[in-house]
Amino acid sequence: MDAGTIVAGLLTLAILSFLYRDNPVYKLAEYLLIGVSIGYILVITWNNTLMALLFEPLLSEGRLWLVAPLIMGLLMWGRFHRRTLALSRIPIGFMIGSGAGVAIPAMLYGRTLKQMSATVMPLTDSSGVPDLAAIVVIAGVLTTLAYFYFSREHRGAFGGVARVGTFFLMVFFGTTFGYTVMSRMSTFIGRMEFLLTDFLRLTH
Repeated sequence: MDAGTIVAGLLTLAILSFLYRDNPVYKLAEYLLIGVSIGYILVITWNNTLMALLFEPLLSEGRLWLVAPLIMGLLMWGRFHRRTLALSRIPIGFMIGSGAGVAIPAMLYGRTLKQMSATVMPLTDSSGVPDLAAIVVIAGVLTTLAYFYFSREHRGAFGGVARVGTFFLMVFFGTTFGYTVMSRMSTFIGRMEFLLTDFLRLTH
């Protein structure tokens, strides 16, 4: 058994000790995880971003236009002093504006137009048989929109339609929660398999 497996096994047990109660061993493993994660992110940022995309092209290839993002990045440090606080607002404003310009069309396409196009589908297949999936999608969209229509009181037939929309919402929330639980269980099973197979060697 190599040293990496031993360290990983001990840290896994330290994290799982929280299932009993909060303790110093768990806190040590938690702080170590946070510290290593921050260090890893800093190293990746330095090598893959600053060196590869800024300093090497600027100094080795002579791309002088990279001086502009360098200055903008240095101005970000102005937030740590009162006299230069106003200068830091320039790169922050530019970053927010450019980020919004990139994100808004992408979000509009991915979360609005794609969702709308997914509801516009034939209600029958090529042989003329009703497509149950398309009918359920249309019913779910219309009833859910009715539930969120608050300009009219949810009474009578309209209230019944809105009530059906709540069932579709509950199905969505349930499946989302189930997916989250299953993803966490998959991680837990992977850790248990590592402990029993690689670390403790109780199974093969």
